Amino acid sequence: MRVLGVDPGLTRCGLGVVEGRPGRASLIAVGVVRTPADAELGARLVELERHFEAWLDLHEPDAVAVERVFAQHNVRTVMGTAQAGAVAITAAARRGIPVTLHTPSEVKAAVTGSGRADKAQVGLMVSRILRLAELPKPADAADALALAICHAWRAPALALRR
Repeated sequence: MRVLGVDPGLTRCGLGVVEGRPGRASLIAVGVVRTPADAELGARLVELERHFEAWLDLHEPDAVAVERVFAQHNVRTVMGTAQAGAVAITAAARRGIPVTLHTPSEVKAAVTGSGRADKAQVGLMVSRILRLAELPKPADAADALALAICHAWRAPALALRR
């Protein structure tokens, strides 16, 4: 199964594609889309959509995994994250690609064994799982790969529940 993981954000949005099945995953691509904080919101969302569409065209994922927005104290950050995630969800849905939302603790538990792992632990495990020579940077890139790994590993069990 080929999965596009999306760690949504307006300033930095991580994208990672893995080919995987439970217990195994290999890196296809990883990157980060950046938009300027001083740009108009609509222009930033259009730029994100352009990149999502290009990644969907290039990598042809079977599924898209997006980090579920969780409550934070900074409402502005939550709104930007939710807006970026919604653009990714819409781009995938327009093509009929299934989208699953995963919480940060689900992703951490899938790749590290602990839902309370920190970003450094997640990055280290992503690099080990994918047999990378170095940690994916920035953290948004590692998080996107972790999302894709989580989904590739959990998809068969999730399908049984439906």
